[in-house]
Amino acid sequence: MSILDVKNIKKSFDQLAVLKDISFSVNEGEVVAIIGPSGSGKSTLLRCITQLERADEGEITLCGLEMCKSVNSKSVYSSHEVLHKIQLSCGLVFQNFHLFPHYSVLKNVMDAQIHVLKQSKPKAKQIALDFLDKMGLSDKADAYPCQLSGGQQQRVSIARALALNPKILFFDEPTSALDPELTGEILKVIKELAKENMTMVIVTHEMSFARDVADKVIFMDDGYIVEEGDPREVINNPKSERTKQFLKRFSGEE
Repeated sequence: MSILDVKNIKKSFDQLAVLKDISFSVNEGEVVAIIGPSGSGKSTLLRCITQLERADEGEITLCGLEMCKSVNSKSVYSSHEVLHKIQLSCGLVFQNFHLFPHYSVLKNVMDAQIHVLKQSKPKAKQIALDFLDKMGLSDKADAYPCQLSGGQQQRVSIARALALNPKILFFDEPTSALDPELTGEILKVIKELAKENMTMVIVTHEMSFARDVADKVIFMDDGYIVEEGDPREVINNPKSERTKQFLKRFSGEE
């Protein structure tokens, strides 16, 4: 069953077209990896789906609710109430953590539950502690972000997203700010979530991870989806010449 449908999305900044005509869908329980060179529109696409940006044209439906539809070649957005409902069903993990530096780890994970979900403080605290334990951070509840490694900070941001009980989780290059050892830490967490059938859309530069964990890979370039399909097919045996060039360069081949 489809949980996300994106149809003919276009987005420009001033005169620069960043998304030129993007269409794809994500099924419930599916892990979709989006790969491609810097500047191809991957992060902008995630920002449009998570309402950090507004599409210029096209349609987005998430969890059965219409975020926007195309009217006279323009995206017309639904009411604030509908958009808020959609927002509550999404979680987003940024590449640079976005933790509140003046809040403890526990308060970082509790805060959105209290203010967005209107959860009681005792319940929010218990949920936060449960997810910190799941992330292997139960001993860091009273620490502050500056006292944590990058990998630990990213695990806190994942715990914060999961604490809101999203139906779909988006990752925007979750390991790009981390060194190789810490990258492995985060990829292990995402692999565990995949085993639990968490629906995820992951923008990543980790090709082996995309091949081994994703159910579908989308290769983007210059604002278009160039190729999509089974991860092993796309990464090991790409059909598009552009995909082949990207993957060769990525693997360090001539």
